[in-house]
Amino acid sequence: MDNELFISWAKELQSIAQAGLFYGKDVFDKERYEKIRDISAQMMSKISDLKVEKVKELFCNEIGYQTPKIDTRAAIFKDDKILLVHEKNGTWSLPGGWCDYNISVAENTIKETKEEAGLDVVVKKLIAVQDRAKHNSPLYPYGVCKIFVECSLKGGQFENNVETTETAYFSEDEFPKLALEKNNEEQLKLCFKAHFDEKWVAIVE
Repeated sequence: MDNELFISWAKELQSIAQAGLFYGKDVFDKERYEKIRDISAQMMSKISDLKVEKVKELFCNEIGYQTPKIDTRAAIFKDDKILLVHEKNGTWSLPGGWCDYNISVAENTIKETKEEAGLDVVVKKLIAVQDRAKHNSPLYPYGVCKIFVECSLKGGQFENNVETTETAYFSEDEFPKLALEKNNEEQLKLCFKAHFDEKWVAIVE
């Protein structure tokens, strides 16, 4: 069985069930949608080796029409090198994370950069909006819209935190071991390309 196809089926079932539970009026239909949601969670558990309870926590915890989660990433340059944060697991990534429901993409980019890198930044330009499933691995059981934003540095310095251990700047030909689930070499090179192009037009894909 193709894992990617299996996951796409489970995600589609979950989406149908979530919409049905929110918009459905008939109590018996809601029972059927709940059953479909349980089946989708079991499918995802089977393919991911996560317990069904954990899958439900990650995969079946929303209401209303299902939409992708938003992940923002800040591209900050100094001397034509890009800033990366060192994750607790030893890999490196652009500072960023899930967008809180009550703040904008720009505000979230600024907040995450402060939390992970200790830096104060100003949003400069939109680099790209990407469907994570088309660029990053492993596949997630939910959709993710990744938004890369170039930021200008105002000040600040790294501070110890629960997510990262240090920051460093890297040139385009010296990337360290990347957190591929968050950003890969292709995406970092795209950030460099946007940085050097004064007439950059954001990519949406």
